[in-house]
Amino acid sequence: MKTILVTGGAGFIGSAVVRHLVRKGLRVINLDKLTYAGNPASLKAIENAANHRFVQGDIADIPLLLSLLREEQVDGIMHLAAESHVDRSIDGPGAFVETNVVGTFRLLSAALEYWRGLEGDARAAFRFHHVSTDEVFGDLPFDSGIFTEETSYAPSSPYSASKAASDHFVRAWHETYGLPVVLSNCSNNYGPYHFPEKLIPLTILNALEGKPLPVYGKGENVRDWLFVEDHARALELVLTQGRVGESYNIGGNQERTNLSVVEAICDALDRRVPLAEGGARRGLIRFVTDRPGHDRRYAIDASKIARELGWTPEESFETGLDRTIDWYLENRWWWEPIRSGTYAGERLGGA
Repeated sequence: MKTILVTGGAGFIGSAVVRHLVRKGLRVINLDKLTYAGNPASLKAIENAANHRFVQGDIADIPLLLSLLREEQVDGIMHLAAESHVDRSIDGPGAFVETNVVGTFRLLSAALEYWRGLEGDARAAFRFHHVSTDEVFGDLPFDSGIFTEETSYAPSSPYSASKAASDHFVRAWHETYGLPVVLSNCSNNYGPYHFPEKLIPLTILNALEGKPLPVYGKGENVRDWLFVEDHARALELVLTQGRVGESYNIGGNQERTNLSVVEAICDALDRRVPLAEGGARRGLIRFVTDRPGHDRRYAIDASKIARELGWTPEESFETGLDRTIDWYLENRWWWEPIRSGTYAGERLGGA
């Protein structure tokens, strides 16, 4: 593949994918609507790259999609554009339906029309890669197994329901129309350029500023953590080497309770940047009312992608967290405008 259309390429995971592909020498057409979580600053490292073209636009704009696909002779689509924060979906589910369900339907429609117009090797090589989440599988008990590609869908939140619906649409376009698709479902990502409403960046920035560190419930909820650059490598492999019609789970095999994650961040910042008044940042932790429908645990079985595509994560949670914290300490230019403008750290999802 030479030319990839990436949707949502100014977002957290999307920008990591774009930076990775550009550095690998692929041509990337980066389509992003630039909503609150889409940040052109996340692309600064590649802003002058000859093999990167940024286009501000909507995945629901079929004429725009078709013009880009045909003009750039796109070989594959990586679909990452999505509304992605559970708490926001509780307060405003409509936007999640519009972007994640209707937007995916329209992108599929454009992709199918474009693919049908291809011939020979170009038609055979084309792929549509839909990037999804482990949250579509729902809640795991603390003492049960882990999510496999065969786990039944049981979404708990408006966000996960919208992603589950989009997964089903992608599979239907393959089964009904023959569109060559691959899918992936990932565990919780973290790393540089993460919008600071999510647990790890919010905790880093609040702890750095000596502010309270909110933890839902008792902090017992468990997540499997995946460093975003490891995820970007995996997504490239799924697109270029994954079997058509197949789904691949991508996880870090790094389960942690939310409380242990917050405590690890506190300890790491205490070592790097002690509080001016002294004391340990663990004292800033505040347990707050749990959010509605908060799943207890997510855990990914990533053995299929390891077996078939040879991917395993390079970062442990400890090394990835160190890299993440150091990045936030060294890149105030990226997050300070967000904290002073788009999102100041307020609680979301209090419905």
